Formats: sequence, structure tokens, C-alpha cells
Amino acid sequence: MSRRQKEQRQYNAYTYEDGNTVRRLETAPDYSDEERRRRKEERRISEQKRRRRRAARRNRERALKMNAGYVAFLSVCVMVVALVSAAYVDLQSDLIIRQRAIEKLESEISTLKLENDAAYRRVTASIDLKEVKKQARKLGMKYPSEDQIVHYTIDNADYMMQYSD
Repeated sequence: MSRRQKEQRQYNAYTYEDGNTVRRLETAPDYSDEERRRRKEERRISEQKRRRRRAARRNRERALKMNAGYVAFLSVCVMVVALVSAAYVDLQSDLIIRQRAIEKLESEISTLKLENDAAYRRVTASIDLKEVKKQARKLGMKYPSEDQIVHYTIDNADYMMQYSD
């Protein structure tokens, strides 16, 4: 570049035409320091953004990679969960079956108790105690005397064994 071209460029850079008659030489304000700082800050910010994007991309790539050990670990975990779930379902079905059996036995017990109570009421209703007393006197039975009655004491036992002499 020739010297003349340089001067022309500098002249154009620092002057402007006011209308078509007068040319004045005015210096441009010195924004170079501020401009340099602003550009430097913009570069720093854009570089930080680029670094963050690169780091995020690397992290995503790492997260998507699955090596053989990781796949084996995950498949073992899935199998363990499946086995535990199957065992749980099996235990639940056993529990339900046993509950139904218990309910069936309880209903049988209550039915038998009702039948037993009904039979007891029939028997007690069919017995005439006055007639029994009358027949007992006819056969020579009488009430026991005091010397025939034996009293027993039970010490915190729920039953008593009696042996005849």
C-alpha cells in the first residue's frame, strides 16, 4: 500500500464532509480503549459459552455411552427385580388361598355351633324335669345326705381328676 493511499484512508477515517463545500478535519473520539475492552469482554463471554457447550456435549456423549459392565449390571438389576416381583406375587397368592381356607373353616365352625345349639335346645326342650323326678322316686332314688357329699378345693387348676376308691 502506498503512502498516498494510507494518507487518503486516514483522511477519510478522520474527516467528514459537511454539505458539499467545506471540509473540516475532525478527529474521531477515541473509543479504541472502550471498544477494545468491550470486544475483549464479548470474546471472553463467547469463549465461556463455547466451553460450556463443549462440556455439555461431552457430558451428553458420556451419558449415552454404555459399556459392557454397565449393561451387565443393569440386566442383573432387572432380573433381581423380576425375581423379587414374582416371589411377591407367589406369596400374595398363597396368602389369599390360605385366607379363603380359613374363612371356609370359620364358616363351618359357626355352622356347627349353630347346629349344636339347636340340638341342645331340642334336647332340653324335650326333657320334662318333673317327670324325671317322679320316675327317680319310683325307682327309689332320693336326695343325698350330708355324709355322702364330698367337697373338693382346686388350687389354680382348670380341671380335676377324680379316682374312685
